[in-house]
Amino acid sequence: MSIIIAIDGYSSCGKSTVAKEVAKKLGYIYIDSGAMYRAVTLYCLRNGLAPGGVVNEEELRLHIDKIHIRLVFNPALQKHETFLNGENIEEEIRRPEVANLVSPVSIIGFVRDALVKQQREMGQNKGIIMDGRDIGTVVFPEAELKIFMTASPEVRAKRRYDELMAKGVHVEIEDIIHNIQDRDRIDSTREISPLRQADDAIVLDNSNLTREEQLDWVLEKAEERL
Repeated sequence: MSIIIAIDGYSSCGKSTVAKEVAKKLGYIYIDSGAMYRAVTLYCLRNGLAPGGVVNEEELRLHIDKIHIRLVFNPALQKHETFLNGENIEEEIRRPEVANLVSPVSIIGFVRDALVKQQREMGQNKGIIMDGRDIGTVVFPEAELKIFMTASPEVRAKRRYDELMAKGVHVEIEDIIHNIQDRDRIDSTREISPLRQADDAIVLDNSNLTREEQLDWVLEKAEERL
C-alpha cells in the first residue's frame, strides 16, 4: 500500500531535505512545491514581470500558460532537479533574488490554481511525498500523513546562511533573518491558502535535531500508516 505524505511548515526548516530523503527510502515520487513557485518567480524576473520587485499580475496572467515545470530525479547526482520550459534551473531558483520575490508570487490566486492542478495530477496514484505551505490543508487534505515542521528563525537563518556560503554566495546573516521573518509574516497572513497547521498534522520542531534524527522520525510515522 502507498500513501500520500504532506509536509508543511515555515521557510528554511529543511522540509525539502527531509522529503527528498524519505522519498528515496520509500521509493516515492518527490514533489517540491516550493521549487515550482520559485520557477514561476524566476520566469517573472527573466521576463521583466516584476519591475522594482512588484509583480505585474496582469502581464503574468498572460504568461501563465507558457510556464511548464517538471521535477526530474537525476540518478547520477541522486537528487531532484527543477526544469522550466525544458531548462534545468535548479541552481538559479535558490538564489536570494528569487527568495525575496517568491512569497508575493505565491499568493497570486491564478498562479496557485495552475500549480495546484499540476500537483494533484502528479499525486493521483499516491506513493508521493510533497512539501510546501498548504499541502495538508489545500493540495492534499486527504493525505494519510501530515507533518508540520518548524524551527526558530535564528536556527533557520544559520542553516540558510551556511548553505549559501558553501555555494559561494556571500550574504549577511542579518539580511537572511529579515527575509525569513518577512516570509513567515506573508505566508501566514496571505488571503489565499495561508500557512497553517492542519488539524490532523503532527508537529516536528527540528531546531535541535540532526538530519538523521528527522529522517528516522518521519519514517517511523510513515511506517505506522502503511
